[in-house]
Amino acid sequence: MRLIPIMSRLPQLWVDDAHCTANPLSANYVPDDWYIIRLDQNRPCGECRNLIIAVIGESNARPHIAKLAEEVGRELARRNIDLVCGGMDGVMEAACRGAKSEGGRTIAILAGSDPQQANDYVDIPILTGLGYARNVIVVKTGMAVIAVGGAYGTLSEIGHALAEDIPVIGLETWSLTRSGEPADTSIITASDPTDAVEKAVRAAEDRMEAFKRSHLGS
Repeated sequence: MRLIPIMSRLPQLWVDDAHCTANPLSANYVPDDWYIIRLDQNRPCGECRNLIIAVIGESNARPHIAKLAEEVGRELARRNIDLVCGGMDGVMEAACRGAKSEGGRTIAILAGSDPQQANDYVDIPILTGLGYARNVIVVKTGMAVIAVGGAYGTLSEIGHALAEDIPVIGLETWSLTRSGEPADTSIITASDPTDAVEKAVRAAEDRMEAFKRSHLGS
């Protein structure tokens, strides 16, 4: 039976066998107060997927932006990383299509209550009925965020992520400035899809390690 994430005060890890999380010295260790979700009971423990990265961007994607997003999806799947997004058109669909072309897993945090809203490349549609408020869930589900292009909805997701200290990697996306101040460098700029995914993975792994250290030190 396939299960979906339960929202927690801490980011989700996806695992398929409880014993691989028990050893604090293990790379797969998860604190007791993190939710554990079993997705595939037939998958060996060594193949646990424990990293999710969010991809955000414009729903009416320009052709070159869609191409970038599709390659981001491919690169994530090649690294055995699950992709979470808003699950609809544009960048979201392109990223999901790329991930599925490489056998990846895709998760959609949908704004409405109809699973048919999800694009054809979504494996796990999660219905929220929250409208744009679901943007918060999208970015908090990922251990890092890759923003590809983007309109105002994407800008809101970037803001929510940065406010929660979630790393944001930008690929031809928004830049931030304040009046009279130097440019804000909170968004980590990427030169291409491979660079974006590599930077997102490093940032996500650093964040996971920080959570582990914080838990072990408490």
